[in-house]
Amino acid sequence: MQIFPKPLNFLPLVAALGVAAGGGVVTFVFVYYFSPSNLQVGYAPEQPVPYSHRLHAGQLGMDCRYCHANVERSGEAMVPPTQTCMGCHSQVRTESARLAPVRESWETGMPVEWVRVHNIPDHAYFDHSVHLAAGVGCVSCHGRVDRMEVVTVQEPLSMGWCLDCHRNPDDHIRPISRITDMAWTSEDATEAERRQMAGLLARAVPPENCSGCHR
Repeated sequence: MQIFPKPLNFLPLVAALGVAAGGGVVTFVFVYYFSPSNLQVGYAPEQPVPYSHRLHAGQLGMDCRYCHANVERSGEAMVPPTQTCMGCHSQVRTESARLAPVRESWETGMPVEWVRVHNIPDHAYFDHSVHLAAGVGCVSCHGRVDRMEVVTVQEPLSMGWCLDCHRNPDDHIRPISRITDMAWTSEDATEAERRQMAGLLARAVPPENCSGCHR
């Protein structure tokens, strides 16, 4: 005599499907609502001064290193101090209302509270100088900043994304002299530049072990 009805035979399957579906929902909610916003593609925090990279880096052709000084020698791409801004704006658009916070910072000595757009977690180690020395251009991580009125996160900055580049760096290596050239492509490379790129790739050994990025 059968004690339990036959439909109960499907109970383990239904339970397994329920657990899988529930896990999927929990994962989605956690990733969507609890992941740091600064690691999400499209993240664009409001800045205290509406700075246009399209104007400065694009139309005016300013090199990234003018504002982000020491990036070739430091692990950090420093946020420019007020002194850098005033190097131009003590003479250019000196009465602009949009630049009032910059002038106030210059007068008071208090820094402009810029908000970092690309800000990886503290448990991950990233050195700008190492990547630039290896021939990785700014555009590989930051996108065409010279076309952005407001800078946004263009890449996920995830561990998987970093490892994809470390395993296949060929498409991201360029001549050292072209590091900040947003418009440069490998098709534009001269024979001398191709030889330099080949040398950089031959010396490149991007780490894939945990200690390479977590120290």
